[in-house]
Amino acid sequence: MLKQFLSKLPRKSAKSDSAAKQESPRSCSPRSQSNSRAGSSGSGLDASKPNGGNSSSARSNSAKRTSSAVFPASMVAGIEPLLPFKDVPNAEKMNLFVSKVSLCCVTFDFTDPSKNTVEKDVKRQTLLELVDFVASRSMKFSEPAILAMCRMCAVNLFRDFPPNCRFNSSAGGENDDDEPMFDPAWPHLQLVYELLLKFVTSSCLDAKIAKKYIDHSFILRLLDLLDSEDPRERDCLKTILHRTYGKFMVHRPFIRKSINNVFYRFVFETEKHNGIAEVLEIYGSIISGFALPLKEEHKIFLRRVLIPLHRPKSLGVYFQQLSYCVTQFIEKEPKLATIVIQGLLNCWPVTNSQKEVMFLGLLEEILEAVSMMEFQKIMVPLFWRIGCCINSFHFQVAERALFFWNNDHIVNLVAHNRQEILPIILPVLERNAQNHWNPGVLHLTLNLRKMLIEMDDELFASCYSQFKEEEAKLSLASEKRKEAWERLEKAARPQPIAGNAVLVTPYSTSISC
Repeated sequence: MLKQFLSKLPRKSAKSDSAAKQESPRSCSPRSQSNSRAGSSGSGLDASKPNGGNSSSARSNSAKRTSSAVFPASMVAGIEPLLPFKDVPNAEKMNLFVSKVSLCCVTFDFTDPSKNTVEKDVKRQTLLELVDFVASRSMKFSEPAILAMCRMCAVNLFRDFPPNCRFNSSAGGENDDDEPMFDPAWPHLQLVYELLLKFVTSSCLDAKIAKKYIDHSFILRLLDLLDSEDPRERDCLKTILHRTYGKFMVHRPFIRKSINNVFYRFVFETEKHNGIAEVLEIYGSIISGFALPLKEEHKIFLRRVLIPLHRPKSLGVYFQQLSYCVTQFIEKEPKLATIVIQGLLNCWPVTNSQKEVMFLGLLEEILEAVSMMEFQKIMVPLFWRIGCCINSFHFQVAERALFFWNNDHIVNLVAHNRQEILPIILPVLERNAQNHWNPGVLHLTLNLRKMLIEMDDELFASCYSQFKEEEAKLSLASEKRKEAWERLEKAARPQPIAGNAVLVTPYSTSISC
């Protein structure tokens, strides 16, 4: 079956290369798709060689015989694919490149290391030769070469992941201790990814021609591969997609839209994806290149994508990359800090202490870049939430909130707006000083209390007296509530029976059988 598929490859001469350039890419697609599904389009190892009998005799005859069953005798552009590039003239090198790339379209089962070892080694050596040739940047890539390259990458890389790989391991979040699954074919896939990266970044690749083959469908399949369990594969894909975004300007809006769809599906549907951190890294580099003023499209992305990404349970897996994207937006346009802070307050985690610590860290990073005017818009709900965190019985949350006052910029913001902030924070500190169980939190609370007294002792005294009055009112209300419950319990208590007791029996009927 494999031989039958491979025998369908056209046998082109060197003179027909110009005719192949004029061939429509659409006319090649049906055959290329069928060969890609079969995973078996390649070139022969023992066909006749028009340009190098002496060099071909250097190859091992045993290797030819062993691999002839996998690589049937067929040539692309009339050139034997095992010939090294140095043994052919420059006019034939691009034809040899197409022949070698077509040879690499044959796929193997890497789960069994003992199977097709010679053929796997032949393919590996061919991929290494191709990597060196592309890296040399010796000549422009022809259209048939671009087509063959994209076809080979599609055959080797584009695949569906098993369900257990795609879903089981990604739902555990940041506390998931499961080891990542490594693809047994990675030594082979790594060479294909390296070849694709050098091909995309090569100055010999004409983007105007390549965009017909590295099209929307090709880019979508690359994005799908970011759900791979293997972190090495995701890292390679991250670099390739970033370079593709930079190379093909015509595809940039589509790439951004496709990335948005990945995030939407993750946040609002599945909450399961292995490559969210890598996708955020790609977008972080994209954000750094945004021109000012920011387009409305980019602001919508911040509101509808980046802020909701703080909701999933697995936030810890990609929090660092997400924080970088958010801060990039605020550095570009500081007025967006209000939107970000309000969004964080709206999706604040109330039952996940680790996420609270992460949120507090991000808030401090944002406040370092916020202006006084923007701070005043959000300071009341912000410090109400910080006060709740200071009163948290989880000591890490309380400590992280109290560390805000170690930041000079935040202290300066508070000092200029102490009339509104001090009445919110002082009751929180007094409750901590009276009731908190952790000595470290208690020590930080007393230090902050002392700092606020030094900042404005008159305002502190006024707020303290107001706090005492509120405490007295709350204590009085608590006493009244307690007395009301005592009266209610006393009224509901069983009373002793007075006078003659009358025994009341329930109505009963006798049934005779």
